[in-house]
Amino acid sequence: MTTMSAEQAELVKSGFLAAVPFARTLGVEFIELDHDRAVMRLPDNDKHHNHVGGPHAGAMFTLAESASGAIVIGAFGDQLNRAVPLAVNAEIGYQKLAMGDVIADARLTRTRDEVIAELDAGKRPEFAVEIELRTEDGTVTGAMTVVWTLKPKK
Repeated sequence: MTTMSAEQAELVKSGFLAAVPFARTLGVEFIELDHDRAVMRLPDNDKHHNHVGGPHAGAMFTLAESASGAIVIGAFGDQLNRAVPLAVNAEIGYQKLAMGDVIADARLTRTRDEVIAELDAGKRPEFAVEIELRTEDGTVTGAMTVVWTLKPKK
């Protein structure tokens, strides 16, 4: 797959943040975006802390889910005229207390071509996005998998 152009990346970023007000509320930021990868940051904010001083689990979930959604729009945005992307399920594991800014690094587990082929065949494809959560120094603090579908429009 080709690299996403800077113009396309800006369209995805601005469209995503316009469509997801809760991500804007938390202040999530894009670091990197391509067709099969999104890296986003949750800036440290004591208004989002939990009882032990790190980011609340819900804020980390939102960061990870946002990164997965950004990939879906980046990879399949040209299919939105015929299919609606929907999260089917998500599983998250918190491995270590995160302190400071948190980074979500999300990657598609299937190729765009595989997913589009299923959609072309009249199926409702499902695909996972795997997300690693880490602090800025690279310490892994959690992992999440979100399964998405492209639901064909009627």
